[in-house]
Amino acid sequence: MRWLLMLLLVLLLGLQYRLWLGEGNLPAVWSLQEDIRAQKAVNAELEARNQALKAEVKDLKQGLSAMEERARSELGMIRRGETFFLLPDDERR
Repeated sequence: MRWLLMLLLVLLLGLQYRLWLGEGNLPAVWSLQEDIRAQKAVNAELEARNQALKAEVKDLKQGLSAMEERARSELGMIRRGETFFLLPDDERR
């Protein structure tokens, strides 16, 4: 009976060693799970960005209003017959 108890104790210690220090141990698994959570968050952000870009591409292909808005805001263009006013910022005064 005593040798059976010793055998079980040795097996328990061997399994505990593999669990905490061996290949594929618990701390490594926890670290990988955290990496997966972080990557899923990054993927969600990129997916939202992709959806916004898809919507913008669709809008640019279908309508002229998006193109006109982009020309006005990014290139500073105006329509024929419009008057352009440049107002100085308060910070430059």
